[in-house]
Amino acid sequence: MKSHYNRRQSPALVNGPDARDSSAWRRLLHEVRWKILLLLFLITVINFVDRQTLSVVAPVLLETYHMSNSDYARMVSAFMLGMMAGEFPVGWLMDRIGARSGFSLAVLWWSVATAMHATGRSVLQFSLFRFWMGTGECGNFSGAMKVISEWFPERERALGVGVFNSGSTIGAVIATPFIVFLTLHFGWRAAFLLPALLGAGWTLLWRSYYAPLRSHPRLTQAERTYIEEGKTLTPAAPSNWELLSRKEVWGLMLCRFFVGPVVQFYLFWTPEYLYRSRGLSLAQIGLFAWVPFLFGDLGSISGGWAAGFLMRHHVSLNAARFLMMYAGALCCLMSIGVVQTATAAVAIAFICLVLFGHYFLSANMFAAISDLIPKPAVGRVTGLTGIAGGLSGLLFPLLTGFLIDRFSYAPVFLIAAVMPLSGVALLHGSVRRIQSSTLMSSANRPNPS
Repeated sequence: MKSHYNRRQSPALVNGPDARDSSAWRRLLHEVRWKILLLLFLITVINFVDRQTLSVVAPVLLETYHMSNSDYARMVSAFMLGMMAGEFPVGWLMDRIGARSGFSLAVLWWSVATAMHATGRSVLQFSLFRFWMGTGECGNFSGAMKVISEWFPERERALGVGVFNSGSTIGAVIATPFIVFLTLHFGWRAAFLLPALLGAGWTLLWRSYYAPLRSHPRLTQAERTYIEEGKTLTPAAPSNWELLSRKEVWGLMLCRFFVGPVVQFYLFWTPEYLYRSRGLSLAQIGLFAWVPFLFGDLGSISGGWAAGFLMRHHVSLNAARFLMMYAGALCCLMSIGVVQTATAAVAIAFICLVLFGHYFLSANMFAAISDLIPKPAVGRVTGLTGIAGGLSGLLFPLLTGFLIDRFSYAPVFLIAAVMPLSGVALLHGSVRRIQSSTLMSSANRPNPS
């Protein structure tokens, strides 16, 4: 029987369904990897609803408990400290016990922490709960990257990353009106409890459907052949010391150090900025503040699609990745315009451009991890990049709170404008050329003699 897969790509995905034959779409819907990707997308949505709840209810909390911007910055930094502390252990856990169990533990861990926010009354309590939540939420990306590296061939990885990562912007789109509705009608505590229940429900779905590529009961031989086509034998897992001795790993870490805090700034500070500096009410924030994250979603998917499009048209992996990352970084420069414009509407338009560019860049930044790093180390390296992003994510909110309280938002938006371009330039300088799994264990390197 002739397989519907060819030697280069899945027709159901790349060419689209023939107008005379709807079976292409049916094949696409029945391919296991896309259903797994849907689950990754859903948990990323839930993750970012959980993550952004605090920022949406921040105006209420700051007034209710008489907190300053610096107090709020400490709570945000506590979350990033938790992310930084959890990144490598959770990445190691994903590599050690696999994504099925590792994801389940991480989601349940952070969901309990989310629910505990409903009991908070002080800066210290909220900070402790944010730290706890951060130690689990970091597992979303290390787990998802491990799944993508296993289940998607090279030419589809950026698209896969773009789709699951778009869940972060969809989560932000949903979070603002959803959390505002819950807060206005049921109080801010309900805004933490319901998302926590969603995480528990997702865990049941994940455990009922997901299995590794080698043993998934619903995977056809045709799809398995397509996924594994062109892959080399899996190398032995590099040691932690070998990972830290490689320029590829440090380049990825530096890139995420500069890129990561920008989206965290927009996630955590946009509602407060629109409330304090632009005079929007909480209800108006619920109506309009979600729009930039919709553009982020478009950037995430289009960034992954565009890289795949270039590679299908004979552009090298290296050129495709860096072209997309630089293009996204240039869009992020529009952050300067947010505080320069006179109206809230134009400010939101600039934020839309920035988030489009950020996620356009990020889809390819994360895909570069699976390009450069062999599968047995993807979880750990994603964790290491998360530590770098967590460190800057810890420091940047503290700087943000200091600058806002003593000066204004203007210097913060200026810094946020140049950080992504700096990160991409550092990655380019460190790696020079992206190619598939250049990092090997010493056990796999050829003997120079």
